[in-house]
Amino acid sequence: DGDIAPAIVRQGFIPCAPDNPKNAVSLRTLDLYRTTKMRDPHLSIQAFVKTTCDLHAVIFDPQLPRHFSIAFDIYLQVLGCVEDLVRTALRRESPDWRLAHVCPPCTYRVKDEPDLKFSLLYTMDGNDSLKRAFKRTTNPDVHGYSASDLPTKLKIRSDRYINREEVNGWANATLDQALTDQVNMIDNPCAGRWKNMKEDITKKMWSVFDETGIFLAVCRHGFSLLVVDMIKSGELAKYPIAIVERMLKVFGKNLCVGYDIGCKFKTTLLKSRLGDLVRKLNHTCLVGAFHGHAHRRACQVDYLTTYVEGIGLEDFEGCERKYSKTNPLAGTTRHANAFHRQQYIDTYLHYSDEFDVYPALTTFMYNNYRQALKIIREGVPSLDAEMRRMKIANASIFATWLAEEKTYLRSLEKEPAEETLHMEYWEKLVNLRDSKYVFTFFICAASTYLYIRTLLDTLPDPSTWTDDTPAARKRSDGVRRRHAQENYDRDMRVVQELESQLEVEHRWEEGSDDWVKTGRMVAMRSYQRALDKLEGLIVARIFELNSMNKPGMGYALRQHIGKALKARASAIRTALQKYNIAAAALNPPRSHLSWDDVVNYAFLADFDLLRDTRQDISTRDWAKPAARSTMDLHFKICRAREEIVRLDVEVKRMATYLHDEDRYLIACEEILRPLHAPLAMQVAVYRSVRARCNEHHWKRLRDIAKLEGFTGSIDVGEGAQTGLGESASTPCPIVPPTLLSSCSRLPMLEGESDLEDTDDDDEEPSPDSVDDVDDTQELINAIFTLGSEDP
Repeated sequence: DGDIAPAIVRQGFIPCAPDNPKNAVSLRTLDLYRTTKMRDPHLSIQAFVKTTCDLHAVIFDPQLPRHFSIAFDIYLQVLGCVEDLVRTALRRESPDWRLAHVCPPCTYRVKDEPDLKFSLLYTMDGNDSLKRAFKRTTNPDVHGYSASDLPTKLKIRSDRYINREEVNGWANATLDQALTDQVNMIDNPCAGRWKNMKEDITKKMWSVFDETGIFLAVCRHGFSLLVVDMIKSGELAKYPIAIVERMLKVFGKNLCVGYDIGCKFKTTLLKSRLGDLVRKLNHTCLVGAFHGHAHRRACQVDYLTTYVEGIGLEDFEGCERKYSKTNPLAGTTRHANAFHRQQYIDTYLHYSDEFDVYPALTTFMYNNYRQALKIIREGVPSLDAEMRRMKIANASIFATWLAEEKTYLRSLEKEPAEETLHMEYWEKLVNLRDSKYVFTFFICAASTYLYIRTLLDTLPDPSTWTDDTPAARKRSDGVRRRHAQENYDRDMRVVQELESQLEVEHRWEEGSDDWVKTGRMVAMRSYQRALDKLEGLIVARIFELNSMNKPGMGYALRQHIGKALKARASAIRTALQKYNIAAAALNPPRSHLSWDDVVNYAFLADFDLLRDTRQDISTRDWAKPAARSTMDLHFKICRAREEIVRLDVEVKRMATYLHDEDRYLIACEEILRPLHAPLAMQVAVYRSVRARCNEHHWKRLRDIAKLEGFTGSIDVGEGAQTGLGESASTPCPIVPPTLLSSCSRLPMLEGESDLEDTDDDDEEPSPDSVDDVDDTQELINAIFTLGSEDP
């Protein structure tokens, strides 16, 4: 037919140009690279091409990686287009289909299943490993475009990414202000504590990068739900809010999200224009189990998973596990163009979901079920023994203790207004006393005026005066005396204003009862500030020690963190010394903290019990270490029982999904085979991705059913969703219109097909070359024209 590209494709190769191609790459080679790349993200195109050249005894040509990159782009685009056609054929082409059905245990509803307090648990967090360097040019074009990357309209074929325009719809000064304002401490105990959402400190660094990382949401089983690019910033409010908006749109009510700073984000979310919908749909924000122990105790009792009913054993740290897998992509994406970066990230997340997360689903449920049963089996006898020892008759007392502790801690978050005024009045009285002393000194010194006056007649010309001249000293004393008078008058006015507010009839005198009592409160304020400083240093120490133990941490970075820890230890000693001085100044003195006491603190909530001076809590049951440990054990057992309830639901859903999905896809394949055989074959390929795990999943489900204490069922239920394309619906596939029309072609897009950047810059073509800008799209059009003409 005179068209070379389709003829080459028929032979199992992807040409590197639409017209007169000189090179082509076999489909098997491209699939090998894709699979290897997904298993080892460090692998670059250049390394793979060099390896292939070595195996075939061919001299490496610096242009070959670029040609391979063009073919690989086309290959991925073709895979995406084929998947879109398959989804259309299966009646699953709606924009949010993938998100609404990505995780069977989370989303596949079964009729007559018990209602869960939270319909879906997910977590989200940002990560700056996948930054992309902003490439500047010294010759901006006529439109002022200063980046050396060629502009492109080429976009990835995925609904996993939320586009920049949608995210920027949530960018406004009000939200940014909400992140930095000191909000009501009663509603948000950690309001002034977390600064990672402020970008001021790192703003200069972000100017080096365009995309500064990604913000990811994953379900509790590890499936990637949504991803957002962070653009020239840190974790701004618009990123998590855009994700929450999409989640509410797709899943509706009773969602629960875990976020490192979920306590603060809740305040920001409610202040946004999404706030009314969040309240209506009962969306809940919590903090993860690991990060939660760095929050204040007053925050933990409301936001930590241990104390929230309905969470089960979920730790909300799934993003950290996901990022540990995606971090190796940084080497490939750091210097790629914007399209290739997103393409690599999306392809990796999709591959990881299908080939890592999905096969491990039933193993996840099996391990969690065993963990929950073990907690109950070992914890209940221990709890009963402790309750007998502490003479506790009913476990309901633990909820009462938690409520009392919550009330107590909230009472500490803000000083009573009257006490604040009394302390301010005491401080101003001290200032008045000091300014009065200075002013009195200068009044007494005025008696020397006559003596100085007798010297005036013998003074030299004023222009010759120096600082040692008696007249110069007199002039300086006059200025200081005037300043002392002004300071005394100002302090007197302030004291009089406070006396009017406090209705003080007789001014407090030093040594009076009011003076001594308020002086102690002021000393306590200094104590609290010293305690805050010490606690903050301990927070940094714990996080840095944790960083040193991360797998893959380089030697140089370990040494850097080690030096920082040494400096931190010195700072902790200094802060500890100041704390002990402030503690000793109290009446009665606070207990002395030693270095060993501080460095052995595992949970920072222990610091909060040092804060109160208005009441003695040492006699309260919930403040005793043994009682607190018993209370935590009780709530851990409660969460384990909730986990079993959730797992019973998820096991039933998984068994039903395995049956329904396999039945639906096989039926669709049979219906399509006489209508369009190639399409039916692609449906079979689509089914095989998850069907290969069926035997493994059924084996694991049977293992779960054999567990002693299993209370659920692995019998197949009846799917609750029966709309078009649902696994429980009647199969009704169609042949997409694109495959029915012989003249159908994909719309032309402006684009480019840059090779991923490598360290060998001299081997790469010039970024200003635009000869192959439309190669990728033209080849896709040619291939799909072939598909339409010769099905």
